Amino acid sequence: MTDPASLPYRPCAGVMLLNREGKVFVGQRIDTTVEAWQMPQGGIDDGEDAETAAIRELGEEIGVTPDKVELIAVAPGEFYYDLPPELVGQVWKGKWRGQRQRWFLFRFLGEDSDIDIATAHPEFRVWRWADPAELPDIIVPFKRALYEDVLAAFADYL
Repeated sequence: MTDPASLPYRPCAGVMLLNREGKVFVGQRIDTTVEAWQMPQGGIDDGEDAETAAIRELGEEIGVTPDKVELIAVAPGEFYYDLPPELVGQVWKGKWRGQRQRWFLFRFLGEDSDIDIATAHPEFRVWRWADPAELPDIIVPFKRALYEDVLAAFADYL
C-alpha cells in the first residue's frame, strides 16, 4: 500500500456562497450516506486559475451562473486537509492524500430558484442555507479544521 505521506495534495477551489441574509450554501453529497454538509468545491484543471475554477464549480455543482455572484473576498494562502487513512486510495483513483484549497467568498445575487443541484453530474442530493457558525459542526469531521480556517479568513465579512 502507498504511504499517504508520499502522495501530493489535489489543487482545489472552494466557495463560501452567502445569500442576502448572510447564510451560507451547503449541500449533502450524493455519493455518501453520511449526514454531513459541505460548501461547493472542486479540482482546479491544468492551466486554470483558482478563481475561474471556483466559478466553474458553482455552475457544475449547483447550476449558478457567473452573473449571479459577486466576489467579496479571497482567503489568504491555501488551506489543506488530509483524507482519513481509509479513504486514501479509494477517492481520486488514489492519486492524492487530500486537498490544498484556495477559498473564495461570493455574494449570491440570484434567487433560490436559480440554484439547481440536478446538474449534468450531480454532486448534492439536497441543499440549504446554513448559519456560518454551524459549519464546523455539520461538515465531515476530517474537514472541521479546514472549515474553521475558512471561517476565520472570512470573519470580517460574515
